[in-house]
Order: sequence, then C-alpha cells, then structure tokens
Amino acid sequence: MASWWERHGVPRLIKCACSQGQIMKLRSRIVPYARGHVLELGCGGGINMAFYRPEQVESFSGIDPSPELLAMSRAAAAGRGMAADIRGGVGEAMPFDSGQFDTVVTTFTLCSVADQAAVLAEIRRVLKPGGTALFLEHGGAPDAGVAKWQRRIEPVWKRIGGNCHLTRPIGDAYAAAGFAVERQGAAYMPKTPRPFGWVEYGAARVAG
Repeated sequence: MASWWERHGVPRLIKCACSQGQIMKLRSRIVPYARGHVLELGCGGGINMAFYRPEQVESFSGIDPSPELLAMSRAAAAGRGMAADIRGGVGEAMPFDSGQFDTVVTTFTLCSVADQAAVLAEIRRVLKPGGTALFLEHGGAPDAGVAKWQRRIEPVWKRIGGNCHLTRPIGDAYAAAGFAVERQGAAYMPKTPRPFGWVEYGAARVAG
C-alpha cells in the first residue's frame, strides 16, 4: 500500500519541481512538435497541456499512475477545451493498441518508471511506423565527478522523489531500444545543483 507521502506529497512535489520557469522553457522547445494522434506518457499534472498546438493534434491520450496527478491533467485538458482519453496505468504495460500513435511525449518521466527498458519497448509498440518519440528528461551526467555524486545521492533521492533516478541514461537508452535519436539539446540546467540538473531533449524514431 502506498504511503501518505507517496499518495499526496510526491504528486505535489513533482508538480512544483517540474513547473519551474526554466523547465517550462525547455518544455516549450519540444512539446509543440507533437502532431497527429498523440500519447503523453506521465501526463499527470497537465503541465504540458499549454504547449500542444491544437491545429496539429488530432487526438490526445495520456497515462499516469497517480490519481491525484491524473485529476490535474484532466482539469487542464478540460480548461483548454481538449477532448482527451486520460487513463491510469504504467508505462510498462500501456492500455493502448499497437501502432496507435503518431507521437509519444515523455517529459521528466523515464527517471521514475520501474523498468526503463520495458517502457521504451512499449513506446515502440504503440507508435505507428515512422512515428516519433519526443523526449525531455533528466538523468546521468557525462562528467565523472557529477556522476559520482549522483550515485551517492540517488538511493535517498529515490525514496523522497517517487522513485526518481539520477543516473539513468537518456538518449543512449532510446538508442539501445532501437530508436534513431536526434538530440536537440543536452546541458546542465542553470541555477540547479549539477547532480539534479543534466537534461537532454530531442526526437527518437524507430531505426531501420
């Protein structure tokens, strides 16, 4: 059974931390590229809703395991007048048909899933041939000194931050899952402690 902190504290922490100004600016660089039939994995909170372009989005679906964050996401969709199929669930077993989506969006999501490789396999499954995964994630830093601190901090941080990992690969994980990756940006976020601040964003398409 989830603890009080996991049910109530973590959703509020995520909503606050992931809607800071510099993070919202990064979201604005990747989310507007979504088009066609769109799935947002980890849609809870509805933080990305303002960045979707209605003229490009034929349908919007979302999935998140947090009931509280799902309620926020549904309210955000309703506030924009957007019809949305937003469901509770996890990325390792998504309740959607194979080849259903043109675009899958993940923003600050893969850090906290239980099985990153399984989620990436599911993203491939639900994408149409030629579909695109748009990603904005934080994760393992390229600098040895920073990476060392990430490994030290991660065990405690996972308990506080809803299983949020600091050391997971980002673009390389997509490549290992069979995607051709176009990294549009990779840097430390300003005014953020470096162990928490390495981000990468871009597009990934099924290779071959």
